[in-house]
Amino acid sequence: MIEIQNLKKSFGGNLVWEGVDLTIHDGTTVAIVGKSGCGKSVLLKHLNALLFPDEGQVLIDGRNIFDLSYVDLRIVRQKFGVLFQGAALFDSISAYENVAFPLRYFTSKNEQEIRDRVMACLELVNLGKIGDKGTSELSGGMRKRVGLARAIVLEPEYLLYDEPTSGLDPETSDEINDLIIHMTKNLSITSVVISHDMHSVLRVAEYVAFLDEQKLSWQGTIDELRVSDHKRLMEFTRASEYQI
Repeated sequence: MIEIQNLKKSFGGNLVWEGVDLTIHDGTTVAIVGKSGCGKSVLLKHLNALLFPDEGQVLIDGRNIFDLSYVDLRIVRQKFGVLFQGAALFDSISAYENVAFPLRYFTSKNEQEIRDRVMACLELVNLGKIGDKGTSELSGGMRKRVGLARAIVLEPEYLLYDEPTSGLDPETSDEINDLIIHMTKNLSITSVVISHDMHSVLRVAEYVAFLDEQKLSWQGTIDELRVSDHKRLMEFTRASEYQI
């Protein structure tokens, strides 16, 4: 379980948000939504201590990650997989080697074990036959799926998605949404999705947190979102051009 408690973050004199409190229960998918620049990705980077707050704490399974030693923090970070907005693949190596990279760096698996795990992950994202291709040969949707295969290769407990459907056409976006749902249900993964795409949020999430005006101004279930009278939230969802 991830527990965010009274989190505050600023850069210089610029406040990003303050007093953020959010609990993410195991096996659920939580979407963090809000306008561009509201600090969604900044919040995501606090969940595995890529950024540290001005105040507050993030508890992972009851431990405040900001108090951990470097060694213990590395161990906790291995519980996380991340699908970056642009996939963040290494362009100088093949799709296969991109997925294999965490196994080579963090484990002592032999080559056969690495191959078995990499191919299993590529199969999960429906890319079992493209391992030898260079990343420049892949479409945007395929790059995202390779990135997702790499994110799950170490069998994480938590999966962080930073704008997973950004820049994709509707059909490819739906493929990514289906994979997010599959990962949560079939791999017992807790998912946190950063997005401003309300179509995607309504497809994949069970719980929504809305960042607005430098705070977490609303949170609730998808059903509660549909009937909410929160003015700023409703303006945001209408602006997404998706009628709920």
